[in-house]
Amino acid sequence: MLFLKEHLAGDHYNWQTEIKHEKLTSAPDRRRFDPLNGNQLLYIINFFGIDVGKLSMADGLKIESLVGIELPQELKSEIAVFNWLKRQYLYYWN
Repeated sequence: MLFLKEHLAGDHYNWQTEIKHEKLTSAPDRRRFDPLNGNQLLYIINFFGIDVGKLSMADGLKIESLVGIELPQELKSEIAVFNWLKRQYLYYWN
């Protein structure tokens, strides 16, 4: 499932700035991650779903919530956020 803008629970995201990814084929990298950038959040949610092999609506909303509430402030890059989400998934979702 592809998680879309209309699936997000929050409506406070910035949609002005697009990110430069080739669809979902390029992996998260050292680009600065802005949790309020809706395009970047959708990219992380959807890439995460591809990486773990599944993505439900509940999973996408859980990632949105984790990023919005529990994301450590010291995590500044896409790859750092992605790796943190994978650790959360391995420890708490399975």
